[in-house]
Amino acid sequence: MGNDINVLVVDDEEDMCWALENILKTEGYNIVTTTSGNEAIKLIKKKTIDITFVDIKLPDIDGIELARLIKKEDSQIGIIMISGYYYEDDSDIQKGLHDGTYLTFVGKPFDNVEVRKAAQNVLDLRKR
Repeated sequence: MGNDINVLVVDDEEDMCWALENILKTEGYNIVTTTSGNEAIKLIKKKTIDITFVDIKLPDIDGIELARLIKKEDSQIGIIMISGYYYEDDSDIQKGLHDGTYLTFVGKPFDNVEVRKAAQNVLDLRKR
């Protein structure tokens, strides 16, 4: 289904990276994970990435700032913000959604269907 789609997961929790990788692999996506925002930027410079899941709380850089840096590096990457600390109606989340820095938000804990749906929605938006 999605075997030409490259997905980058950026989350400081290795268990969360593993969970997202396993949910998305079932859709046929190629998954790369990292626990570091700086490493994410390096990966984006080396590899074509279609979708990035970015956790807001990262040890080396704020996830919202990372999303801005990713957009500067490659404006075609569809970014999905994930967080257990923020909610979709928080002003920081709404601002990024409104200005197009990221395309959707998934709150933790999430379910598998929600993650798959977010990825598909981003792909659909990118086709327009």
